[in-house]
Amino acid sequence: MFDEAYYKQLTRTMVLSVVLVSFTPLILISGIVGYEFHTSYRNKVIDHLEEVVEKHKQNIDSFLNERQAEIRVLANSFSFTRLRDPKELQGLLSALQGYHQGMFVDLGLIRSDGIQEAYAGPFRLGKADYSNAQWFKEVMRRKVHISDVFLGLRGVPHFIVAVRMESGERDWVLRATIDFVAFNQLVENIRIGRTGLGFIISNKGEFQTKPRVNVQNEIPAILDLIATQTTQKDVSEEIKPARNVNVSIIRPPAVERDVIIVTTPLKGGEWTLVYRQDADDALESLYHTRNLGLVVFLLGGVAIIVVAVWRSHRVVGRVRQADEEKEMLNEQFIEAGKLASVGELAAGIAHEINNPVAIMVEEGGWISDILSDDVPLSEADRTEIGQSLVQIKTQGARCKEITHKLLSFARKTDATLKAVDLNELIEEMTALSGQRARYANVQIVTNLQSDLPGICASPSEIQQVLLNLINNALDAMSKDGGQLDLSSKAIDSTVHVVVKDTGHGIPQANLARIFDPFYTTKPVGKGTGLGLSICYGIVTKMGGDITVKSTVNKGTTFTVILPQEPRAGSLGTGDDNCSETAQQCSDCKNMNNGGTS
Repeated sequence: MFDEAYYKQLTRTMVLSVVLVSFTPLILISGIVGYEFHTSYRNKVIDHLEEVVEKHKQNIDSFLNERQAEIRVLANSFSFTRLRDPKELQGLLSALQGYHQGMFVDLGLIRSDGIQEAYAGPFRLGKADYSNAQWFKEVMRRKVHISDVFLGLRGVPHFIVAVRMESGERDWVLRATIDFVAFNQLVENIRIGRTGLGFIISNKGEFQTKPRVNVQNEIPAILDLIATQTTQKDVSEEIKPARNVNVSIIRPPAVERDVIIVTTPLKGGEWTLVYRQDADDALESLYHTRNLGLVVFLLGGVAIIVVAVWRSHRVVGRVRQADEEKEMLNEQFIEAGKLASVGELAAGIAHEINNPVAIMVEEGGWISDILSDDVPLSEADRTEIGQSLVQIKTQGARCKEITHKLLSFARKTDATLKAVDLNELIEEMTALSGQRARYANVQIVTNLQSDLPGICASPSEIQQVLLNLINNALDAMSKDGGQLDLSSKAIDSTVHVVVKDTGHGIPQANLARIFDPFYTTKPVGKGTGLGLSICYGIVTKMGGDITVKSTVNKGTTFTVILPQEPRAGSLGTGDDNCSETAQQCSDCKNMNNGGTS
């Protein structure tokens, strides 16, 4: 039986490895390319917005400067007397309107006390008093002034371009009203995308143009941004200050979405040209490409995971099939090795049981001779026959014990784990090899730890290991005889079995190959080369280890290290109570040892 948990863990490990190896470069490349594309595209959008706003700033500044210059030219080119004449003033207004297609609404000449002296235009503003108008105070102070947009006496939005002039001992002001609609079109044409729009606000937050949509609720956040930019404080996200244009992305509380704000000062900083556009709208193509990339990434990721799971299951299936074939081959090796060992034991066993059988035949003949006489049996004959029968029973039991051990070993190998008393197995294998050891003049000495804990293992496989090591040791000493020491000892959570001989040893060059299948240094016909390979396979399968030390002409020592608890995933772990049984075995043995001491 194979451990399902092992193959599930192997499948998970392979899937995880394939996914990590596939996703790591994919994520890195996607991240780097995505970041570079996002940065470059956004910078490109910002650069475009800067360029548009800068261009409109230049147009608006040029518009205001030109209107201001034209009024200056009128003030400097015409005498006070002509400007004071309503007909002359109307003629100048008509000329300006004809040249600028109605951009100039009216003209007026105002005395220093704010009273309009002459007026040309569609409204009845003669003798209008501008002494309290802010624009009038400013032009008297600055000499040239462009007012904010206001409703004024006529009740319609407009702004004033005024120039202060001197005539005699008095100051006069020549003013012109600029049509708001014509001026508004300069800013209204700033349209990009669905939500892009431009407008002009004063430092007080008053609109100087009419936005296409209502953005009144965003003005506080925009004013805070302008103030922050003015004082060079940090903003939510300062992208790229360029020329005299500031670009920021803010999230006004009123809209709760990212908005790109592009600002630039106008009219000496009294006005600010503002362009605003939703970030989602301005970067729509970028977000569309990003979402498309995420979809492709997710689909590719799902495909990778599916392929990884499918391929991992197929590979693990093949690994499992290979393990099954390997296990089957190992079992065949073990059986072949066992048959070889049985063959080696057969000769010794035959000789072992020959003596008791001969005794039994002799005793039987002796009984026949006594019974063949026609004389009645004496008491001495009866006693002698009884002794012969006892001898026949004793020798028969001896033969039965010998054949029982041989049959026990020759039984088909069972890989099921059970509680095993190693000392008992050592003694059994030692007895089974005793006859051969005697013929080889080898003295077997055992030094077994009396309280050796039981282990959880396959008894038949442990028998195979012990017998192979004993046979190899006897083969190494078969010519000159020697001593074979077998000992057992518990160390930490393992049990060590040491098989030490005084044979011819193994050359250092051969030590690295002794566990290879079919490798043997024995003469042809004396060994299959599978013994140590089988031992190594059995021990390592149980989670143990086998080591060897050898010195030429001095002997070899094999140490078999077995865990007391079975290794996770060991074959044949069908006995769930093995550990408990092993402990019980150890306890019983300890009790028995205590009882006999």
